[in-house]
Amino acid sequence: MALNCGIVGLPNVGKSTIFNAITKAGAQSANYPFCTIEPNVGRVDVPDARLQKIADIVKPRRIMPASMEFLDIAGLVEGASKGEGLGNQFLSHIRETNAIAHVVRCFEDENIIHVRGKVSPADDIRIINLELILADMDSLSKQLSRLEKKAKSNDKVSKQLFEIGERLMKHLEEEKPLRTLKLTSDEFSISREFQMLTQKPVLYVMNVDEASAKAGNRMTKEVEEIAKAEHASTVTVCGRIEEEIAALSLDEQSEYLKSIGLDEPGLNRMIHVAFYLLNLITFFTAGEEEVRAWTVHKGSFAPQAAGAIHSDIERGFIRAEVTAYEDFLSAGSMNAAKEAGKMRLEGKEYIIADGDIVYFRFNV
Repeated sequence: MALNCGIVGLPNVGKSTIFNAITKAGAQSANYPFCTIEPNVGRVDVPDARLQKIADIVKPRRIMPASMEFLDIAGLVEGASKGEGLGNQFLSHIRETNAIAHVVRCFEDENIIHVRGKVSPADDIRIINLELILADMDSLSKQLSRLEKKAKSNDKVSKQLFEIGERLMKHLEEEKPLRTLKLTSDEFSISREFQMLTQKPVLYVMNVDEASAKAGNRMTKEVEEIAKAEHASTVTVCGRIEEEIAALSLDEQSEYLKSIGLDEPGLNRMIHVAFYLLNLITFFTAGEEEVRAWTVHKGSFAPQAAGAIHSDIERGFIRAEVTAYEDFLSAGSMNAAKEAGKMRLEGKEYIIADGDIVYFRFNV
């Protein structure tokens, strides 16, 4: 399963700088609005230390990490919901993403212009949230108009959808993103039919200067308070540091990070938080040919996880041979894990756990 995350924000907040660093894709970055028009797309490996530890024991021919896709989407401006700037393009691109990484400028630099003339994280967040809210209201209004007639004819499905849609509209009219609206799990599932932008999970990426990379600053504290109220997540990243890290070898990266007091690159933190946001977990397959990481939603049953590998394996699923990562590591080999009774045979009702090492039995 490919994790797709759109990087958004006002012009000149560091979106493309961060994108370049995390994907090494060389996306255009410049000190003027609308430098990015069509979204740049970059695919990156998901860092997971467990993968290498499994490979050290199995000694496969190749190692295949899970991957994540980032889209660097055009800078948004006030009035985008009405087509200002590149608003229409921005909104169409963001609809296609699973999650939003909203880059917020949390540094002062007189050499980098701010589209509004001053650095204010709260104002920047408000502008983008409001544009997305207005876009949702426009889309929802059209959908409700089409649904109303069916709802009045006592069509149960349409009536339920219409009632939930009206609740969504009321919340939007209060200028609140839909991720802050309390819904039951069933109501949430139904509401997703409307494909609302403000219902997507959001990660606020706080772009800071080098001095604030470890502890943050007054502006990051401001963003953290906003995120808490919105049920969103945050991560602190220094775009300039990430650019420097991206140009180094793995050994050099480790030394550099240590020298500035950081444990890992910002990319790693972004991916870890994105996994949490999207309720994702990783399981592994391990053999002489390859050791590979696979991504599925938390709560996935064994056949669904098999489907992440190939639809035929899901269709012909018989059983899953499952060994927990820690048990495999303690045993030192798959055979030793089996002999110790740590390898289990699981059926269709088994829910895959994060870190499971799985071999699927199937017949098509």
